[in-house]
Amino acid sequence: MEFLYWFIVLVYALLLGFILLYSFTQLNLVLSYSKARKKNPAPMPRLEELPKVTVQLPIFNELFVSERLIRNIVQLDYPKDLLQIQVLDDSTDETKDLLHELCKEYELAGFDIQHIHRVNRQGYKAGALAEAMPLVKGSFIAIFDADFLPKPDFLKRTLPWFVDENVGVVQTKWTHINEDYNLLTDLQAFGLNAHFSVEQSGRNQAGHFINFNGTAGVWRKTTIENAGGWQSDTITEDLDLSYRAQLKGWKFIFREEVGSPSELPASMPSLKTQQYRWTKGAAECARKNLLKVWKTKGISFSTKVHALFHLMNSFLFICIIITALLSVPLLFIKQSLGADRDVFKFGGIFALSLLILTLFYWISFRVHEGGGLRNILRFIWKFPAFLSVSMGLSLHNAIAVLEGYAGKKTAFVRTPKFNLQNRKDTWSRTKYISKTVNWLTVIEGVLTLYFIFGLGLGVYLGDFGLFFYHIMLSLGFGSVYFYSLKHRIQFN
Repeated sequence: MEFLYWFIVLVYALLLGFILLYSFTQLNLVLSYSKARKKNPAPMPRLEELPKVTVQLPIFNELFVSERLIRNIVQLDYPKDLLQIQVLDDSTDETKDLLHELCKEYELAGFDIQHIHRVNRQGYKAGALAEAMPLVKGSFIAIFDADFLPKPDFLKRTLPWFVDENVGVVQTKWTHINEDYNLLTDLQAFGLNAHFSVEQSGRNQAGHFINFNGTAGVWRKTTIENAGGWQSDTITEDLDLSYRAQLKGWKFIFREEVGSPSELPASMPSLKTQQYRWTKGAAECARKNLLKVWKTKGISFSTKVHALFHLMNSFLFICIIITALLSVPLLFIKQSLGADRDVFKFGGIFALSLLILTLFYWISFRVHEGGGLRNILRFIWKFPAFLSVSMGLSLHNAIAVLEGYAGKKTAFVRTPKFNLQNRKDTWSRTKYISKTVNWLTVIEGVLTLYFIFGLGLGVYLGDFGLFFYHIMLSLGFGSVYFYSLKHRIQFN
């Protein structure tokens, strides 16, 4: 039995060790980002002549936001004769009829706009993008998902950066039109702001690999072709092509000052769908590209290390769920082996991870919201709430990651959006929301009780080392369970 105890302690320590190493890379990004912000921003290059641009709009069954998208895109401040719009429509519902009529309307108004409708969805989004490539007229391709609302000056603020012929992608920052809609959208915005500001900017400023985020960015057409084109063997075709292009030597640029408004998923089922795709796709891309990064000559060691933790960031969810599950029996183990053993004394060093993550998210929060006592107080509740919900999603996301590492293929399931721009808007439309409560939601409810038991056990044993950790786990899994039920039952 003692061997089993030590084995559990070892697994627990190794997983916490990965989290600690990951947090050190995040700290490095904080330093890179903070250093860059102290410098004067690089002036936007001057574009001598406007190039031909193709705007691609991949859409699948987006009845509630498709019209909003099209009417927004035609407002881009760019000459009609230099603008091509491709509506890449894989829809199987009435969205396709809506898009057909909208494209006819704007074609008659003088726009070069095509409604390209597929019936097989082969390759999903990557397949739609790949099939449209032979019809692309522009030297540059801007891509927007259905819920995005780029500002009229988007192209004029991104295209000048391509004067450097080595630049293959210009990615912009996502902003959020419904950040204040509910708790879920508020916490998502909190996390995404940190990704775009600190991670994307930090990596870019340090010369490390970044990724095209699937939307709100512009590609040089020859970059896509040179890197092997859109491929559908992962469900994050954006991350995959980004790494293949950078391995070919193409430069990526991230512009934090250019915001692209978008809609955040407002329901837990929708959020889970998005998280599943992102985490599984990242695992698939790690399996496909990580070894290539380490084998490629001419890439610095620090860039390879950052690529390792970038591609394996979804592995964190495996670390979180396993350490969470082991944390309850660990209370018994400490009593059996002796809480004064040196191995347990050194466990506190992993509090460094929490301190680094606190700094990471505080830097982002301060940039977006400002300092001052009021915002410090807001951060004090928002950061733990974000961590708790992230922990509560760890089982769901860990399963997706394991499927990605194992090579299990699943369909590209898009995240439904409902045209939510303020709190008065309703998303009580049942068309894209499943009524089924699945087995995973039941397990999340059971885990809520499991971690509440851990709280009680800690009190009973007089061991409060994991007490606040178990509070966060209980609240996290409880929140995910509650909202998973509420958002399926309430609107069905």
